[in-house]
Amino acid sequence: MIKGKFTGLRAIEKEDLEKLRDWRNLQEFRKNFREHKELNLQNQEDWFKKTYNNNSDFMFGIIDLETNELIGACGLLYTNWIIRSADFSFYIGKNKVYLDEKFAFDAALSLIKYGFHDLNLNKIWMELYEFDNKKLEFFDKYFGFKIDGKLRQNAFYQGKYFDSYLISILSKDFQQ
Repeated sequence: MIKGKFTGLRAIEKEDLEKLRDWRNLQEFRKNFREHKELNLQNQEDWFKKTYNNNSDFMFGIIDLETNELIGACGLLYTNWIIRSADFSFYIGKNKVYLDEKFAFDAALSLIKYGFHDLNLNKIWMELYEFDNKKLEFFDKYFGFKIDGKLRQNAFYQGKYFDSYLISILSKDFQQ
Protein backbone atom coordinates (compact mmCIF):
# COMPACT_ATOMS: atom_id res chain seq x y z
CA MET A 1 0.00 0.00 0.00
CA ILE A 2 1.15 3.51 -0.80
CA LYS A 3 0.52 5.57 2.33
CA GLY A 4 -0.10 9.26 2.67
CA LYS A 5 -1.07 11.11 5.83
CA PHE A 6 -4.83 10.33 5.70
CA THR A 7 -5.16 7.93 2.77
CA GLY A 8 -3.68 4.77 1.39
CA LEU A 9 -3.62 3.63 -2.22
CA ARG A 10 -4.07 -0.11 -2.63
CA ALA A 11 -4.80 -2.48 -5.48
CA ILE A 12 -8.47 -2.63 -6.39
CA GLU A 13 -10.06 -5.92 -5.37
CA LYS A 14 -12.96 -7.72 -7.02
CA GLU A 15 -15.17 -6.94 -4.01
CA ASP A 16 -14.65 -3.18 -4.68
CA LEU A 17 -16.24 -3.35 -8.12
CA GLU A 18 -19.89 -2.82 -7.12
CA LYS A 19 -19.07 0.28 -5.09
CA LEU A 20 -16.85 1.66 -7.86
CA ARG A 21 -19.60 1.00 -10.42
CA ASP A 22 -22.14 2.85 -8.28
CA TRP A 23 -19.85 5.86 -7.90
CA ARG A 24 -19.00 5.87 -11.62
CA ASN A 25 -22.71 5.83 -12.45
CA LEU A 26 -23.49 8.96 -10.42
CA GLN A 27 -24.66 11.51 -12.99
CA GLU A 28 -22.68 14.34 -11.38
CA PHE A 29 -19.51 12.22 -11.72
CA ARG A 30 -20.21 10.48 -15.03
CA LYS A 31 -20.57 13.75 -16.93
CA ASN A 32 -16.87 14.37 -16.22
CA PHE A 33 -15.64 10.98 -17.46
CA ARG A 34 -14.89 9.92 -21.02
CA GLU A 35 -17.15 6.88 -20.55
CA HIS A 36 -20.65 8.35 -20.48
CA LYS A 37 -22.78 5.23 -20.53
CA GLU A 38 -24.35 3.67 -17.49
CA LEU A 39 -22.11 0.79 -16.40
CA ASN A 40 -23.30 -2.60 -15.21
CA LEU A 41 -21.33 -5.07 -13.12
CA GLN A 42 -20.17 -6.95 -16.23
CA ASN A 43 -18.71 -3.71 -17.65
CA GLN A 44 -16.91 -3.15 -14.36
CA GLU A 45 -15.55 -6.71 -14.26
CA ASP A 46 -14.35 -6.46 -17.88
CA TRP A 47 -12.58 -3.18 -17.06
CA PHE A 48 -11.00 -4.78 -13.98
CA LYS A 49 -9.60 -7.73 -15.99
CA LYS A 50 -8.34 -5.49 -18.78
CA THR A 51 -6.72 -2.98 -16.42
CA TYR A 52 -4.91 -5.55 -14.32
CA ASN A 53 -3.56 -7.39 -17.33
CA ASN A 54 -2.12 -4.17 -18.76
CA ASN A 55 1.40 -3.12 -17.75
CA SER A 56 0.61 0.48 -18.68
CA ASP A 57 -2.29 1.00 -16.24
CA PHE A 58 -1.87 1.50 -12.50
CA MET A 59 -5.25 1.71 -10.73
CA PHE A 60 -5.75 2.01 -6.98
CA GLY A 61 -8.54 2.13 -4.48
CA ILE A 62 -8.28 5.13 -2.18
CA ILE A 63 -8.58 4.03 1.45
CA ASP A 64 -9.29 6.14 4.53
CA LEU A 65 -6.39 5.05 6.77
CA GLU A 66 -8.41 5.67 9.93
CA THR A 67 -11.31 3.38 8.97
CA ASN A 68 -9.68 1.25 6.22
CA GLU A 69 -12.79 2.03 4.13
CA LEU A 70 -12.70 2.41 0.35
CA ILE A 71 -13.50 6.06 -0.42
CA GLY A 72 -12.48 6.51 -4.05
CA ALA A 73 -10.32 5.46 -6.96
CA CYS A 74 -7.32 6.82 -8.78
CA GLY A 75 -4.74 5.76 -11.26
CA LEU A 76 -2.10 6.44 -13.82
CA LEU A 77 -3.28 5.08 -17.17
CA TYR A 78 -2.16 4.81 -20.78
CA THR A 79 1.45 5.02 -19.65
CA ASN A 80 3.76 5.84 -22.52
CA TRP A 81 7.13 4.37 -21.52
CA ILE A 82 9.01 6.15 -24.33
CA ILE A 83 8.08 9.72 -23.35
CA ARG A 84 7.41 8.64 -19.75
CA SER A 85 3.90 10.09 -19.41
CA ALA A 86 0.63 8.83 -17.97
CA ASP A 87 -3.00 9.95 -17.81
CA PHE A 88 -4.17 10.79 -14.27
CA SER A 89 -7.56 9.42 -13.18
CA PHE A 90 -9.04 10.45 -9.84
CA TYR A 91 -12.18 10.85 -7.70
CA ILE A 92 -13.46 10.51 -4.14
CA GLY A 93 -16.76 8.61 -4.35
CA LYS A 94 -17.76 8.36 -0.69
CA ASN A 95 -20.59 10.77 0.11
CA LYS A 96 -20.41 12.02 -3.51
CA VAL A 97 -17.47 14.25 -2.53
CA TYR A 98 -15.60 14.08 -5.88
CA LEU A 99 -12.75 16.26 -4.48
CA ASP A 100 -11.91 17.71 -1.08
CA GLU A 101 -8.95 19.36 0.58
CA LYS A 102 -8.19 16.49 2.98
CA PHE A 103 -8.56 13.07 1.35
CA ALA A 104 -8.35 14.16 -2.30
CA PHE A 105 -5.28 16.29 -1.71
CA ASP A 106 -3.52 13.55 0.25
CA ALA A 107 -4.34 10.76 -2.22
CA ALA A 108 -3.49 12.88 -5.28
CA LEU A 109 -0.15 13.85 -3.72
CA SER A 110 0.62 10.17 -3.04
CA LEU A 111 -0.24 9.17 -6.60
CA ILE A 112 1.79 11.99 -8.15
CA LYS A 113 4.80 11.09 -5.98
CA TYR A 114 4.41 7.44 -6.99
CA GLY A 115 4.31 8.42 -10.66
CA PHE A 116 7.39 10.61 -10.54
CA HIS A 117 9.49 8.82 -7.91
CA ASP A 118 8.64 5.13 -8.41
CA LEU A 119 7.60 4.92 -12.07
CA ASN A 120 10.11 7.57 -13.18
CA LEU A 121 7.49 9.44 -15.20
CA ASN A 122 8.35 12.80 -16.71
CA LYS A 123 4.78 14.02 -17.20
CA ILE A 124 1.40 13.36 -15.61
CA TRP A 125 -1.53 14.69 -17.60
CA MET A 126 -5.31 14.60 -17.74
CA GLU A 127 -8.11 15.69 -20.01
CA LEU A 128 -10.80 17.71 -18.24
CA TYR A 129 -13.98 19.17 -19.67
CA GLU A 130 -14.41 22.90 -19.32
CA PHE A 131 -17.37 22.48 -16.96
CA ASP A 132 -15.26 20.40 -14.53
CA ASN A 133 -14.16 23.57 -12.75
CA LYS A 134 -13.64 21.74 -9.48
CA LYS A 135 -10.81 19.61 -10.90
CA LEU A 136 -9.36 22.37 -13.08
CA GLU A 137 -9.04 24.66 -10.06
CA PHE A 138 -7.96 21.91 -7.63
CA PHE A 139 -5.05 20.62 -9.71
CA ASP A 140 -3.87 24.13 -10.58
CA LYS A 141 -4.10 25.44 -7.02
CA TYR A 142 -2.60 22.51 -5.14
CA PHE A 143 -0.18 20.99 -7.63
CA GLY A 144 0.51 23.57 -10.31
CA PHE A 145 -0.89 21.65 -13.29
CA LYS A 146 -0.68 23.81 -16.42
CA ILE A 147 -2.93 23.89 -19.48
CA ASP A 148 -1.14 22.25 -22.40
CA GLY A 149 -3.93 22.77 -24.87
CA LYS A 150 -7.60 23.00 -25.60
CA LEU A 151 -9.66 20.61 -27.72
CA ARG A 152 -12.57 22.62 -29.12
CA GLN A 153 -16.07 21.17 -28.74
CA ASN A 154 -14.66 17.87 -27.56
CA ALA A 155 -17.45 17.02 -25.11
CA PHE A 156 -21.22 16.85 -25.41
CA TYR A 157 -23.40 17.32 -22.34
CA GLN A 158 -27.07 18.30 -21.96
CA GLY A 159 -27.44 19.21 -25.61
CA LYS A 160 -24.35 21.42 -25.85
CA TYR A 161 -20.76 21.04 -27.00
CA PHE A 162 -17.94 21.95 -24.64
CA ASP A 163 -14.19 22.29 -24.92
CA SER A 164 -11.82 20.04 -23.05
CA TYR A 165 -8.43 20.96 -21.67
CA LEU A 166 -5.29 18.90 -21.52
CA ILE A 167 -3.48 19.79 -18.32
CA SER A 168 -0.23 18.43 -16.96
CA ILE A 169 2.57 18.65 -14.48
CA LEU A 170 6.19 17.81 -15.26
CA SER A 171 8.49 16.01 -12.88
CA LYS A 172 10.89 18.99 -12.73
CA ASP A 173 8.03 21.32 -11.77
CA PHE A 174 6.75 18.96 -9.09
CA GLN A 175 10.22 18.66 -7.53
CA GLN A 176 10.29 22.43 -7.02
